[in-house]
Amino acid sequence: MHAKFGHQPVLVVLCPDEATARWAARPITLGIPDHPSLTVRPLVLGPGNTPIVTDAKDVVRDVPMAMFSAITHSKSENVDAILKALATTLNTLDPNQATIYAELVEAGLGDTPAREIWRDLMSALLNFFRSEHAQRAFAEVRAEGQAVKGAKDVLRVLSLRGLEVTPETRERIEACKDLDLLDTWLDRAVTASRTEDLFADG
Repeated sequence: MHAKFGHQPVLVVLCPDEATARWAARPITLGIPDHPSLTVRPLVLGPGNTPIVTDAKDVVRDVPMAMFSAITHSKSENVDAILKALATTLNTLDPNQATIYAELVEAGLGDTPAREIWRDLMSALLNFFRSEHAQRAFAEVRAEGQAVKGAKDVLRVLSLRGLEVTPETRERIEACKDLDLLDTWLDRAVTASRTEDLFADG
């Protein structure tokens, strides 16, 4: 990961048991005794250092942390509230993204009663994803995201070409939700001699 992507790799260990968490946090030294080649210090998340996330607002701010909370507190009396808050938030996400999160949580819960609670909650979630109302909502969210990206692409091309973009023009481009029109503007931005040429049709 470091060589190919420039990211700093981190070994993360999730433990629902505090004693196991303390054991897993010990450094792992690799190599011969007199010449160790590598020391690995896992980032261990357990019941003692992972917050109990039961407020949906906190879940929205940090879904991965809420997942870690559910897994590390899977044997806690609070797990029911944690899972319900997490499931509520997954209802608002893109179905593909929510499914990935849901599967990771189920795997992390292991063979615990919490896993059955999670499966029941996910059954309701899947029914929500299949509803016509949800599909329309997700389509609107995706279209909104595509429009934002389309506007950024148009402005980026204009900037790279050194064309002046007034605040009014920027506002008009960013406010556009018509994907076809944004594509037209993007094509014109490649050859336009001035920004106003984008709006040749009025």
